[in-house]
Formats: sequence, C-alpha cells, structure tokens
Amino acid sequence: MFVNAEVGSLVPIQGNDPVAGPWEHQAFVPTPLTTIGAPHLAPTAYLAIANARAALAALDATARQLPNPQLLRRPTLQREAQSTSALEGTYAPLTEVLAADDDQPPGSNMREIVNYVWMATQAFQHVGSGRPLAVGSLCDLQRTLVQGTKDEGPETGRIRHTQVAVGRRAGAPMNETPVRAARFIPSPPGQDLEANMSDFVDWFRTDHAKTLDPVVAAAMAHYQFETLHPFHDGNGRVGRLLIVLQLYLHGVLSEPTLTVSPWFEARRTMYYDRLHDVSCRGNWNDYIEFFATGIRESADLTRRQMLALVKVQESFKDRVRASALRADTAHLLVDFAVAHTSFTVRQVQSALQVSYGRANTLVQQLLDLGILGEIHSSGSSRRFSAPEVVDVLVNTQ
Repeated sequence: MFVNAEVGSLVPIQGNDPVAGPWEHQAFVPTPLTTIGAPHLAPTAYLAIANARAALAALDATARQLPNPQLLRRPTLQREAQSTSALEGTYAPLTEVLAADDDQPPGSNMREIVNYVWMATQAFQHVGSGRPLAVGSLCDLQRTLVQGTKDEGPETGRIRHTQVAVGRRAGAPMNETPVRAARFIPSPPGQDLEANMSDFVDWFRTDHAKTLDPVVAAAMAHYQFETLHPFHDGNGRVGRLLIVLQLYLHGVLSEPTLTVSPWFEARRTMYYDRLHDVSCRGNWNDYIEFFATGIRESADLTRRQMLALVKVQESFKDRVRASALRADTAHLLVDFAVAHTSFTVRQVQSALQVSYGRANTLVQQLLDLGILGEIHSSGSSRRFSAPEVVDVLVNTQ
C-alpha cells in the first residue's frame, strides 16, 4: 500500500502479544515537514484554498466588529468539543453538552467533553499570551484532555513509550494481533519519535506565509501530527484543536472562534481515507482540497452562528430596555448568559461580582422576561440557560 517514499518510510517493529505470542510488523514514519517543501496541487485545490481563505477572512472581519468576540468563544467550543469527541467514539447529544456543568464525575463521557473545553481554553490562553508552543505544552494539553477519564494512565501527559495502532483493517482475521489487524501503524516510540515531535513543533511555530498558504500549512501540520500520533490517547482531539490554534497563532484569525469538527465528523470515512492516502501514495492534492473545503464550510457555519448569537444578544438587551429594569448588571447578565450555556446563581454572583441575593434577583428577573429558563437537572444546584442561545447552537446550519 505504501508506494511513495517521499512522504515517509516503513520501519520494522516487533512485540509480544499475551495471547498470540511474538509478532513482527512495520510502522510508518512520516518525512519531516522541513524537507517536504510545498506540495504540487491541481487548480481545483487552489480554488478550494482561495475559498477557504475568503471564508476565514469574512469570519475574522465579523469577529473584529463585535464589541467582545470572546463572549462567543465558550459556546462554540462546546459545539466543537461535542463533535471532536464523537469522532473518537465518545458521543453525547449537543443539548446535553450545552447544559453540562464543569463538575462532571470521573470516567464519564461528559467528563471527556468538558475536558476538551478546558484544554482548548488553556491552549488559546497560552498562545494569546505570547508564550511559545513547545512539545511540553502539547503534553500539558493532552494531560488536561484525558485527566479523570478512562484514557488516563501511566503515559498521560508525555510522549508515548509504547507502540499504538490505529483503526482496524477491513477483512482482518478476528484472531489477528491488534497491531497486525490495524489499518495504520504510527511511528514506534523512542528517541526518533521525540525528535520528530520537536521538528514538528518547530515547523508549526514558523510562519510559512512566504512559501505556503496558511490553509495549506494547517493541513500539512494536521496530517503530520495525526501520522506521528505522539500520545497514547487523545491524538485526534488535540490534532483538530491544533488546526484552529495554528490559524490563531499566525494571525489568520484574531479570535479562535472556529468550529471544524462537525464538518469532519459528518464525513469521517473520507476524512480518515484522505489522511491515509497521503501516507500511502503521497496524495497531498486530494487531502488538501478536502481539508480546505472543510475549513471554508466550517468558517461559513461559525460566522452564521456568530451573527445569530449576536442577534439573540441584541434581542435580549432590547427586552431588558423595554422592561422596568434599568440596572447595568441586567445587561451584564445577558452577556454572561450568551457566553455560558448553563450556569448557577453562584456562578452569576462570582462573574458579576454582586451579592448572592442580587444575583438571585437578577436571574429571577430575566426568567420573568422569558430570557432565561431553568434546566431540569439531577444536581443539587438550580441551573439556568438562555433557550434561544441553545437553539442557535443546535439548529444553525
């Protein structure tokens, strides 16, 4: 299957299965991006890239026009968390994700999804503060992602020291060892993997604007990270976060409010096939065209959601102004309700820096105006949300 030596090489690996005994196989090690150069692309791929750049520019222009685009970061991150986790086999309905609080029990599916929001927030704060990204930074992100989940283990928060296998090959015998039955075998652990990750981070941090379009650079970086598969768990979710992080790092997006995983989740088979085809045949063209199309449609959808959320926010403030309420804190609570799809009175108290009684009164006043609704949950604290905000995130297409 692997017929293009320019993109990588096969190396021998061996191990011992507790049931089947000793085995030998081969793993794929991608060529460092520093030696690959710009891929040769067809006109249709260049058109897809241009369309993606235009959509990203429109999204960024819209974000720059908003008084506080960071208000919309968390709700769009929750949508991203739901879809990127679903791609890895952890599914929860979006309405439940939006209603979830941060205090989820260890080992639950919702814990994995909430962790993604924490990880992304941590990554954007790291880059936004001007700190350089390093291999250790990626390890910290992976630790945040899997902490308290079923994937947490001895290799959490570090480059893996064991061999992993990805997927299952069609037609593989049921009694075959996991490695030999796998569809793809990433790089073996050891010094070479660690060196290749250092090379990857150096390439990721570099602004390639003079030689590569940022969309092409993001596509190549995503392929390289997923192919190296540096962690024991969480590679897909970290890798898709890096798409947005790279566009943010190099100034394509001034606000990292871009949701990419719903598009890839809807086309998961093609997504995995396109990545695999780069390794097998060096087919950068079809992969980058597919990737750029996904970025364009994702940017268009995120922009529509952004505009819809701003419209809802303005509608809420019009309702407050038309009522007997005049306190500025009522408008602040509107902003908080747009930014947080589920919250308690205590959280309102902390965010608005008011007394508990005042926070409780404000929540009740917005309940009376129909802006907020109470969420029926099994938790001990009453939780609230703005149903129209949830509706935008669930139903905007």
